[in-house]
Amino acid sequence: MAKMDTAGQISELALPILDSLGMELVELEYRKEGQGMVLRLYIDKPGGVTLDDCADVSRELSEILDVEDVIHCHYSLEVSSPGLNRPLKKEADYVRYAGRLVKIRTFEMVADDAGNRRKTFLGELVGLEGGVVAVKLKEGQSASIPLDKIAKANLEFEM
Repeated sequence: MAKMDTAGQISELALPILDSLGMELVELEYRKEGQGMVLRLYIDKPGGVTLDDCADVSRELSEILDVEDVIHCHYSLEVSSPGLNRPLKKEADYVRYAGRLVKIRTFEMVADDAGNRRKTFLGELVGLEGGVVAVKLKEGQSASIPLDKIAKANLEFEM
């Protein structure tokens, strides 16, 4: 079995903490920024997360990371909500946020139902079925985008 990378080890330690607090891990970043390493977790829960939620996760995760000694250098820990432009990472996200405005970028050109080829799609998320994300585009047409062609997807702020 291959050795798990640091981010994977951190994720395995964070998930039970988040589960016990009724939260989910939206995204985990562990990377070099400036002179040091930054460990950044984006968390969410129904109704959204509060500053106290972020502080609780930060405190509990810090204690476990100190005990488990997974990170062998100086790092900064940041725990935050995913914000208004929450990334869609898991298949369940495409189901949960159906009806919301999304922006999807693909790795390669994908045709909408009118035959227009593009890499950026903005519209109402219809849902996910059979590994294909359905979007009702702002221009009126629809698009069916295979999940494996999506480079990045985010909720968009609606006015």
